[in-house]
Amino acid sequence: MEAVAKLNNCPIAPRKMMLVADAVRGAQVIDALNTLRFAQKAGAPLVEKLILSAVANWEAKNPDESVEDADLYVKTIFVTGGRQLKRFRPAPQGRAHRIRKRSNHVTVVVDARNTSLIDVVAEDTESNESDN
Repeated sequence: MEAVAKLNNCPIAPRKMMLVADAVRGAQVIDALNTLRFAQKAGAPLVEKLILSAVANWEAKNPDESVEDADLYVKTIFVTGGRQLKRFRPAPQGRAHRIRKRSNHVTVVVDARNTSLIDVVAEDTESNESDN
């Protein structure tokens, strides 16, 4: 069963945060945390805390399973643009240039790799029954 964590209005440009997200997409949680701990990007500590939050959400959803046995991985991580603060900077000859201070939203989905086939079949039959 997957768990989600979101970070909204992070004051870093989305293109810069996408570089951090691409580095950990599809990786094991432990490997992703190690990668982020030593990354030299401004968004790395924020994504690290977000992944830890997603793991805590997963633990809350699955109290009878342990994190070590679950083999958690970053299923999906995506960055979308947030609000923009629009400012003006003085320019020569009485003009002004627009400065856009961009922000982003980051969403992380963490899931266990060792999902048994019985669980997948049970979820599939439940979804088919609810459709009918």
